[in-house]
Amino acid sequence: MARPDNARYLESHEWGRLEDDGTITIGITDFAVDQLNDLTFVDLPEAGDKVVKGEAFGEIESVKAVSDLISPVNGEITEVHEGVDDDDFSALKTDAFGKGWLIKVKPDNADELNEGTKSLAEYEKQLEEEAH
Repeated sequence: MARPDNARYLESHEWGRLEDDGTITIGITDFAVDQLNDLTFVDLPEAGDKVVKGEAFGEIESVKAVSDLISPVNGEITEVHEGVDDDDFSALKTDAFGKGWLIKVKPDNADELNEGTKSLAEYEKQLEEEAH
């Protein structure tokens, strides 16, 4: 699965992408999905809830671990992906950067997405370092 170069990546393996309408789509990377392996549960907030940059907005569980989902921006959730639920994680497994998105956020300041996040090249370098 090719990682998009128009997204920004968190060290904790979430991604955020600024959309044409000014919202930011947030998800977890293919690497995170692979590491978690057998997904069992996802706890996502509701539309209208606020997210805070660097803080958890939900969590995802597998048979191996429970991981917080971290927001790359401050803002208000405008949409939650209802297709990613306890019974069907196929979108995350097959299209983490497309159909596998988790939430959409109207950011307080879209420029925050570039602060404290990594470019694709920086993120892939991080993955190489973690592999050693």
